[in-house]
Amino acid sequence: MRAFIFPGQGSQAVGMGAALAEASRSARDVFDEVDEALGQNLFKLMREGPDEDLKLTENAQPAIMAHSIAVLRTMGVQLADVADFAAGHSLGEYSALCAAGSFDLATTAKLLKLRGQAMQQAVPVGQGAMAALLGADLTLAQKIADAAAEGEVCTVANDNDPSQVVISGSKAAIDRAIALAKDLGAKRAVPLPVSAPFHCPLMQPAAEAMRDALSYVVVGKPAVPIFANVSAQPETDPDIIRNQLVDQVTGMVRWRESVSNMFDAGAHQFVEIGGKVLGSMVKRIVPDAQVTSIVTIEDVEALIKEIA
Repeated sequence: MRAFIFPGQGSQAVGMGAALAEASRSARDVFDEVDEALGQNLFKLMREGPDEDLKLTENAQPAIMAHSIAVLRTMGVQLADVADFAAGHSLGEYSALCAAGSFDLATTAKLLKLRGQAMQQAVPVGQGAMAALLGADLTLAQKIADAAAEGEVCTVANDNDPSQVVISGSKAAIDRAIALAKDLGAKRAVPLPVSAPFHCPLMQPAAEAMRDALSYVVVGKPAVPIFANVSAQPETDPDIIRNQLVDQVTGMVRWRESVSNMFDAGAHQFVEIGGKVLGSMVKRIVPDAQVTSIVTIEDVEALIKEIA
């Protein structure tokens, strides 16, 4: 069995999709449709930068999704014909849902643009922060976050794999966590270059914005079960998916559990679509899994040959 997985923020890079668009009409069509839906030349920004503009949350989120869907469409297959499950890391969950037919491409792009804007506006720049705790599992990360909170928000944002957990919250609390981390048993703590504290209670205004936006959108039943970030369980019910996408804004990304649960359900091959970020996490979670990253036209052709 096979799971298709879709990367989240941080996988963007200037030049993304450029070679693919030259090689594939299907990819070009995806980028054109996203540009039209958003009323901006996002693909030009993806191709040429500047990097600081591409990194902006409101641009990075739809750009990463567009790149993933362009790679998938270049394959010329239906998701249900090549995958048994799908999942995405944070914004990647929207890519997975688009790939599975729950949202059309234009709707997905608009939702991610809004999500990025709402997340950025939820907390004034400089008041929130995130840090990666390396050499820390979920239990240790929670202990560090609790010790650093001192009445402020400091919570686990991403349980990525057994050796990397990300915390999020108010800047002062995250600074305290970074200072405490080594003494409490983590290998090290690295502040992340993000403009807002994602996946923590400070994002509640963004969650409300997404609740409103999603109430106007038709959510279709996905072609394959989607393992949701907030539950780490497979889901196909459109109403539950809608609610999970709202909860996801403030909730923890349970990536380690999601991958482990997909593996236990029989998915021993993981295919990362449009990035090379999640594969190494998967190998740390389930070392026996087969992992493939599909980014270039050569990657696409090799995979098609393998699954044909």
